[in-house]
Amino acid sequence: MFDSGATLDPSDWDSLRTQSHRMLDDMLDYVSQIRQRPVWQPTPEEVEQFFTSSLPVAPQSLQATHASFMQNVVPYAIGNSHPGFMGWVHGGGSVVGMLAEMLAAGLNSNLGGRDRIPIQVEQQVVRWMQQLFGFPESASGLFVTGSSLANLIGLLVARTSNIGTEIRALGLQQVREQLVAYTSCDAHSCLERAMEIAGMGRNQLRMIAVNERHQMNLLILQETIVADRAAGRTPFCVIGTAGTVNVGAIDDLRGIAEIASRERLWFHVDGACGALGMMSTKIATKLQGIQQADSIALDFHKWGQVQYDAGFVLVRDSQLHQDTFSSPADYLRRETRGMAAGSPLPCDFGPDLSRSFKALKVWFTMQVYGIDRLARMMEQTCELAEYLANCIERSSELELLAPVTLNIVCFRYRCEDADRVNANIVVSIQESGIAAPSSTIVDGQFAIRAAIFNHRTSQLEIDNLLGASLRFGRSISQESQFKA
Repeated sequence: MFDSGATLDPSDWDSLRTQSHRMLDDMLDYVSQIRQRPVWQPTPEEVEQFFTSSLPVAPQSLQATHASFMQNVVPYAIGNSHPGFMGWVHGGGSVVGMLAEMLAAGLNSNLGGRDRIPIQVEQQVVRWMQQLFGFPESASGLFVTGSSLANLIGLLVARTSNIGTEIRALGLQQVREQLVAYTSCDAHSCLERAMEIAGMGRNQLRMIAVNERHQMNLLILQETIVADRAAGRTPFCVIGTAGTVNVGAIDDLRGIAEIASRERLWFHVDGACGALGMMSTKIATKLQGIQQADSIALDFHKWGQVQYDAGFVLVRDSQLHQDTFSSPADYLRRETRGMAAGSPLPCDFGPDLSRSFKALKVWFTMQVYGIDRLARMMEQTCELAEYLANCIERSSELELLAPVTLNIVCFRYRCEDADRVNANIVVSIQESGIAAPSSTIVDGQFAIRAAIFNHRTSQLEIDNLLGASLRFGRSISQESQFKA
């Protein structure tokens, strides 16, 4: 006899419904009251110990597990939903995205393939991205975890474009050419990892020096390509950046496109931080040339304010994209009718066969808010960055370390032993719960880095960051002088 109690559905749906509403209410309270919480706080040792317990065997009630979540998880998240969070490049998410994620989880669709409407939702977002970036209707697009994977996919399609699909069967050991790619020295480190994963090696990614605006130096790019060809190497791809992770710089994408076209190179754009700025007519002027890219990587979960994770890659040549990944198999047989119809399938354009319904939260976000409102939100983050930069430049105690192109501001407190003092300032601000900047190195100097990507951030949070930077800067530098 089969055990009818083996199902995981509840025996009492009404009780589950009541508990579900309580859980939803708790998360709505969390978001609506987020300003009353510290941006971040260290996790107590007893909470960390709680998560060392062994594998659970006996069941625990949903109520008890939810209570544990509220007590031991919610207070100690990284805090990127908070308006005072300006560390790294994290979007704040939205209530609409949260609700859409719940709906997607309820459907539990696997978007690897099959003839189903969720795939049509994803394809509609693909068409929206075609329109946004001026790509042809024949272009392909795919939701992935993030731009690390999206950049890898762009690089692999570029490799196929240069040496053909034989690489899939023969492997790189059969390829005589020494493939080389180009990007700026300020580009994201995931591009080096992509070269490693693709088997071409990070040493074959030329890190081109930048100019005073932290843009790729196009003269050096051209000279390096010529030198590589003369040395018998095979240039195959140049990667421009639309919003560098360090300072938010935008490469001269139009200039890179011209070089790529002249040198017959694949032109890929890492737009994780800034590509969605194309929604704004004000910001789009800074991104001119991105429309000429062969592929673009971007993240909806950054400036798009969509819940994690929601990366995306757009490829101009859909056939080449498909040729890079499609792997037919008997158990993935394609039909013209029935559930197996709908070829080509999403799994034909990337490494994943099992894929979550990431597109739904993007679809909801764009439908509910509309492009104009999302664009205004992005413009406001840039205006806040300009406000922060202006305050820094007016202060005798603070120093701006890089031009502000978009919504990232790098600065430091002026003092002796500045690197050590500013490193302590960053940690002190984080531990205070007032704000959460991160840090980086700009032109050899330690920098306090404010990445303003959260739609909830206002002038109040910028003023709090400024006040904390000055207050901790004074106390830490004075303490340092006293010890000296």
